[in-house]
Amino acid sequence: MGHTRWRTRGNEFNNRNNHPIRAGIVIGTHNGTIYNADYLFRRLGLPRYAEVDSELIFRLADRFAPEGPIDQEGLKKALALCRGQMSAVLASRLDPGTITVLKGNKPLCLRIHRQHRVVLYASDDAFIDFAVDNEKSWRELEVPPMTMLTIRHEDVRAIENSEFRFIPQERKGTLPKGVNA
Repeated sequence: MGHTRWRTRGNEFNNRNNHPIRAGIVIGTHNGTIYNADYLFRRLGLPRYAEVDSELIFRLADRFAPEGPIDQEGLKKALALCRGQMSAVLASRLDPGTITVLKGNKPLCLRIHRQHRVVLYASDDAFIDFAVDNEKSWRELEVPPMTMLTIRHEDVRAIENSEFRFIPQERKGTLPKGVNA
């Protein structure tokens, strides 16, 4: 799991703000901005380790992973409170063979190599193309927006997918039509 961060909040010289973000037993990367993160940290009584809004996603997942595996239904209900932009990849350190992918309203490209049981991701196809150097066995995973994937290492072909929701918001201070604060 790796990530190059375009800083929106939090000083990048404080390594707690850099991805992958660790929150309890959950670790992950996020592309986007959660505009109501400060409010949700307070409202939900979540601990805060870093200054970045991304930490909220992983704190929510940690809350729904008391025994190791992330409770996907609980996480989906919590994500519905978030307002902003997101695509993310996360896992529980107590269940490292299971990866949760959240494809929201930010770019997220996925490629799978079934023989090697590996999934790569990036915000742009060009990064993956460079990394795999045109090896033919990689296949693109088409994932529509607002989809949660669950990928298990023992069988990467048996990908579970379901819909998840949050409040998409392109810029701070603006809400989509038909959404009230």
